[in-house]
Amino acid sequence: SGLRALDLTRVIAGPVCGRALAAHGADVLHITAPHLPSIGPLVSDTGRGKRSAQLDLRDPAGRATLRRLLADADLFVQSYRPGALAAHGFGPEDAAAARPGLVYVALSAYGHTGPWAGRRGFDSLVQTASGFNHAEAEAAGAPGQPKPLPCQALDHASGYLMAFGALAAVLRRAEEGGSWLVRVSLAGTGRWLRGLGRVPNGLACPDPDQDAVADLLETTDSGFGRLNAIRHAAALSETPAHWALPSVPLGTHPAAW
Repeated sequence: SGLRALDLTRVIAGPVCGRALAAHGADVLHITAPHLPSIGPLVSDTGRGKRSAQLDLRDPAGRATLRRLLADADLFVQSYRPGALAAHGFGPEDAAAARPGLVYVALSAYGHTGPWAGRRGFDSLVQTASGFNHAEAEAAGAPGQPKPLPCQALDHASGYLMAFGALAAVLRRAEEGGSWLVRVSLAGTGRWLRGLGRVPNGLACPDPDQDAVADLLETTDSGFGRLNAIRHAAALSETPAHWALPSVPLGTHPAAW
């Protein structure tokens, strides 16, 4: 609690990070733009615990507002491809110069260095490019028939790793001072997950129905009506994870702390 986080992310991985930070008490302000595409069900799920504002960073006024917000932020979380925000003056070095002590968390598809660093990507593309679909097909006994993972595992895992890295950096900042940069990539997360090995007979698991996951769900009010969604997995005795704010449509709040 007491930490202010700017969340400049969309779709799943980055928003999962902001949602996790909010569950543990951070003041999370989600920043999107009217011209950027969005997926409604994902907004309602990953928006829990956040306020939502919109800024157009192509506009000088939008950039000026973001700079004012940055001056009072502890965390800056973004999922633009490497270099995209730097072109607007919000790369890691610029942000840390404007707000000394900042923890900057950046997500990319294929890593922040190397020949694929500048490529756009999302979970399904990275699964394909990194061999997951081939490996799943072989495990299912159907080589040559690409098979995706049963969920967006790279997205969700990356989001939680971003939040974990952010809090680890906050701890190091408290102990050592300075500004910190946390980098996570979908491809890197995929390599880590594959390194954990395959669950025996994992493909034999039946698809769960609503009753099978009932104890994992919670129903709350939201800006979209009643929301039935997966509750936070953490069970902490002294500081239980929860979302103090409901998810709301994009742009519901002003761009201000």
